[in-house]
Amino acid sequence: MARLIYLTHPEVAIDPAVPVPEWRLSGRGGARAERLAASPRLASVTHIFASAETKAREAAAIIAAARGLEVRLRTAMGEIDRSATGFLPPPAFERAADAFFDAPADSHRGWERAVDAQARILAATDAALAEADGEGAGHVLLVGHGAVGTLLMCALAGLPIARRHDQPAGGGNIFSYDRAARRLLHRWVPIESWIGQDP
Repeated sequence: MARLIYLTHPEVAIDPAVPVPEWRLSGRGGARAERLAASPRLASVTHIFASAETKAREAAAIIAAARGLEVRLRTAMGEIDRSATGFLPPPAFERAADAFFDAPADSHRGWERAVDAQARILAATDAALAEADGEGAGHVLLVGHGAVGTLLMCALAGLPIARRHDQPAGGGNIFSYDRAARRLLHRWVPIESWIGQDP
């Protein structure tokens, strides 16, 4: 069963003075990525693709180093474009995220529209899988972000765009998709729970 495994980067060191795409993993985030990297559940992963944003790139590099694989960076796998507002304090960010999911065809405060971000992540995923399949891929791991990951999961599962499908807070969550059967194996689960599941 060839799977698509999507991982959202774990916790980051939030710094309002640094552009969000350049945020790095926190100590806890790095430790969680290392725990995942050591899991035998990744033994069948043959290809790793990641968003080019620093936090996703760092998480992917930890896993790739442990598995002897390379990371293939894809700018189109980046998080939704929120550059119109930049950093928002948590309460304001939560309100903006609600608006982003509630009206997917609209731009909230200049943010990328959900429908556009979904089309982008779907195209990037299709391209990555085609590349991997041309090289005889096993399981393919994508390392990215919560909002675009949720949009991808919704598209693959035939779910409407809605925040109720969003990952749990904190990052470091996984969904898996059976590529042959074209069905979602599970929705978001934390790294630690996924490691403890049957292969």
